[in-house]
Amino acid sequence: QIQLMESGGGSVQPGGSLRLSCTPSKYTVNNYCMAWFRQAPGKEREAVASIAIDTTSNSPPTNIPPSNKGRFFIVKDVAKNSMSLEMNRLIPEDSAVYYCAAGYTGTGSLLLQSRVYKYWGQGTQVTVSS
Repeated sequence: QIQLMESGGGSVQPGGSLRLSCTPSKYTVNNYCMAWFRQAPGKEREAVASIAIDTTSNSPPTNIPPSNKGRFFIVKDVAKNSMSLEMNRLIPEDSAVYYCAAGYTGTGSLLLQSRVYKYWGQGTQVTVSS
């Protein structure tokens, strides 16, 4: 069984930044398509950003929903064997539990659907508040 280890959650003021990281317990990040989802109290889980499998380049394709585009960036760091989500200009509506997810198949906008992913992290809390 593969585990996903998340780190980097916490509290930040509106307008601030946070970086979340996720490392698989087995194999490398290049073996997986990966994503971040979030779930706020009383709301459905939603996709935040995804990054595909692409072993031919240093920049695997990413998918970021319009509401997060320009603020959120997702990357794989092969040297550190981690996937990171850089979140900027955070607003209170970004407060939620954020989950790392990993899977083996899927491309394009499919990677923003939770059913694609086989492995999930435990979640890390992000709170944006003044």
